[in-house]
Amino acid sequence: VSAAVLAPLVIIHLLLILYAVRHGMTGEDILNRTAGNIYWALFYLVFVVTVSIHAPIGLRNVLNEWTPMSASIVNKVSIVLFVVFLLTGLRSVIAVVAPGT
Repeated sequence: VSAAVLAPLVIIHLLLILYAVRHGMTGEDILNRTAGNIYWALFYLVFVVTVSIHAPIGLRNVLNEWTPMSASIVNKVSIVLFVVFLLTGLRSVIAVVAPGT
């Protein structure tokens, strides 16, 4: 389910990057356009939450199959990764919609 939600978000994000690069936009230009925009905030909030769920699930499977770690340790590592991804992602969302904070 997370992959199904993530796929269109990634495509939109990549298209936005291509647009910005082709139009010579700087990071500052992009942040000025997204500042205070609730729609970008919601878009990237959904993006961050979905990535924060999706990535630890995949990494959990890799760790289960490729390492001798116990399932309990792998689950704990996955939870820590979820929290780290979520917190750093939310910090980025705030930076996108409220630059300078």
